[in-house]
Amino acid sequence: MASQPSNTEIGTPAAETRGGLLEHEYFWRDRQPWLRERGYSLRPRYAPDWKPSWLGTGKNCQECEDSQSTLVDTILDATRPDGTLVTLKAIDTVAHPLEVEIGQFLSSEPLLQDPRNHCVRILEVLQDPFDSKKSIMVMPFLKMFDAPGFLTTGESVAFLKQAIEGLHFMHDHHVAHRDISNMNVMMDATPMYTKKLWHPLVPSFTRDFSGLSSHCSRTERAPRYFYIDFGLSRKYNPADGPPQELPVFGGDRTIPEFQDDSYDVPADPFRTDIYYLGNLMRTTFLKEYRGLEIMEQLVADMVQSDPQKRPTIAEVETRFIELSRKLS
Repeated sequence: MASQPSNTEIGTPAAETRGGLLEHEYFWRDRQPWLRERGYSLRPRYAPDWKPSWLGTGKNCQECEDSQSTLVDTILDATRPDGTLVTLKAIDTVAHPLEVEIGQFLSSEPLLQDPRNHCVRILEVLQDPFDSKKSIMVMPFLKMFDAPGFLTTGESVAFLKQAIEGLHFMHDHHVAHRDISNMNVMMDATPMYTKKLWHPLVPSFTRDFSGLSSHCSRTERAPRYFYIDFGLSRKYNPADGPPQELPVFGGDRTIPEFQDDSYDVPADPFRTDIYYLGNLMRTTFLKEYRGLEIMEQLVADMVQSDPQKRPTIAEVETRFIELSRKLS
């Protein structure tokens, strides 16, 4: 296995230089040559011999694309030789031993061809050359699902339809996501950006920082929505009966069955998924947008305190379809 270069061996400008490389970015800088050999080009910032483009020019570093540091140390964008943008995610296979396996299962045939499958596709999995306990998953380049905002009730309903059928798909294949939140649902917004794509860290700018990004509405060019992050997900054998799992917190920490003295009480992860999705619907849509009041009782049932009283995802989808028809 290759030895990882030390920070002192590489002269990349450090954080002391305003806009310089931050410590959590060394991971990607050190792997840049290897990733390039595998067909994935990182932004100029991550080249081992990178020199900030603004030095000696009098420019504010924030005006330059190569000053933009990644916010999450495990996630970075990359470009394939054909110009396709992708997302790389470094996985700690000890902390999250099933993330790659479940992601690949949901991306396998014939599941991949099912139109109800709204799980992010795993394009490739790379074994890290420096650390045997790390893998790097390659996925499509996606965008936060709620930016730009929803302009019509129809756009909101289109999102909810995909989110519900996507969770139904997972549950049909005995997978509980266990970490649904507004951070773990994204969209393929490329149809909306007809000229240049957005910058992954400053979406209001184009990727090359040549100007402001422009986009169509969701109504004009509909995006497709995807669940991401299967680090807490589990796949169950239905022959074993309804699963029971001890509480584990993800992005949404409001789950009723995880509160107070329930920290050591097992719960059904499929019922918890219903709460997660219902709470996303409640906080992101019902509280923020008008026109969805007809969904209030459905959402109230999804987020009630007793998990066993929550509807199944099949029941949620049936009721949602009936309510959607009334809206149209």
